[in-house]
Amino acid sequence: MTIKFEAKKDFLIGVLSDTHGHVPSSVPNAFKNADLIIHAGDIGDEKVLDELSQIAPIVAVRGNMDFGKWTKSLPDEEIIEIGSIILYVLHNSGRLDIDPNHAGFNAVISGHTHHPEIYEKNGIRFLNPGSASYPKFGKPASAGLIQIRGDALSIKLVKLKD
Repeated sequence: MTIKFEAKKDFLIGVLSDTHGHVPSSVPNAFKNADLIIHAGDIGDEKVLDELSQIAPIVAVRGNMDFGKWTKSLPDEEIIEIGSIILYVLHNSGRLDIDPNHAGFNAVISGHTHHPEIYEKNGIRFLNPGSASYPKFGKPASAGLIQIRGDALSIKLVKLKD
């Protein structure tokens, strides 16, 4: 399924993953100007989605640790269109079974590894915001911000505190 949002001059997206039932207290401030929040799975509890929806509209996918009745409506992947920008969201990028170039994606967003990173491959931007609540490998808790201005896409990581 594709979710479409109307483009505007500046569109800000807060991106997080691997909350495992906990939203750090710094998230509302980090995402205060967000037009949309994307959660790339391992949400942990539907209360996380409720809390995030108080900040901005939310699009979420199911992670490998998301179980229970509340997860039944969560897709395994999602396509988001904002103007001419197309984002593909899934929890584990290792399970990416579609060619992002052929599909016309501008960026692929995933989580799962708890390792924050941004890179580009064959003209496609890849974002893993890391874990918002339970970081690993000595990395801080983190999230991502995607700024869309027309056809331009910029991505950065932000540190979170509890």
